[in-house]
Amino acid sequence: MARGPNRRKVDRVPGERRRKLARAVRLALPAAVTVAALAAIGLLFWRFGYAGDLLRVKELRFSGLHRATAAELAELSPVRRGDHLLFLDTAAVEAALRRHPWVARAEVQRRWPPALDVAVVEREPAALVDLGGLYLVDGRGEVFKRAVPGDGLDLPLVTGIDREDWVDRRAEYEPLLAAALALLGRWSELGLAARVAISELHVDPDYGTTIFTADGTEVRLGQGDIEEKLARLSRVLSALDAEGQRAEVLHLDNRRRPDWVAVRLAVRGNGGGDPSGRSASGR
Repeated sequence: MARGPNRRKVDRVPGERRRKLARAVRLALPAAVTVAALAAIGLLFWRFGYAGDLLRVKELRFSGLHRATAAELAELSPVRRGDHLLFLDTAAVEAALRRHPWVARAEVQRRWPPALDVAVVEREPAALVDLGGLYLVDGRGEVFKRAVPGDGLDLPLVTGIDREDWVDRRAEYEPLLAAALALLGRWSELGLAARVAISELHVDPDYGTTIFTADGTEVRLGQGDIEEKLARLSRVLSALDAEGQRAEVLHLDNRRRPDWVAVRLAVRGNGGGDPSGRSASGR
């Protein structure tokens, strides 16, 4: 016999506990199925995606190579075949590849099937610079590599910078090198390179710039007003060509008369011109 209010309540609603339990099971079942499915997926990913070979790098592919080789860059790369595609650091790979002297930039992208595509931008050498040895320098003035015979480059040579000065007083000499490279650029832009190539460009903090051309002409530009001096030089060279003459030395470094050009002509035995080797001056 039931006694007390609770007992009578249970008797009045028979099976209530079973219904609540069934309801709770129905509500919890989808969540339990979801958790089980996620666990199964996680197990499969671990087995095949992480621990297995499904997402392992099979290949490193390089593009844009002319001087650097794929073998050299693969040796520098911190990523090897068999590393996991999702967990590698592409920024670290790019930084490592920039250690190669010819590599200016590198962009690394993940690909499927698992591989790395590496697009490389190589440096373009603008000149050689003598720093107690011949080094390659790009158009931005960055000395990036010691020149070796295998480089096979025919480039103008920048001289006048001592190695010790470059190491100890680089802030002072970097503008000189940058100015020399800018001058080489303007020489080409003005069409002077098509007329005569620069063999050597000598820089001096006190006396300025002197050019030695491939045909043996010495062009003393001095300091300042390079643009105007190159324009005058172009006019003088045109006049000499019209007369069938060749200059041995061209002076555009007269500080008192900066608008004048003094010319010492080459003798005929040295390549044509006035046999007397006399000097001429003009605006």
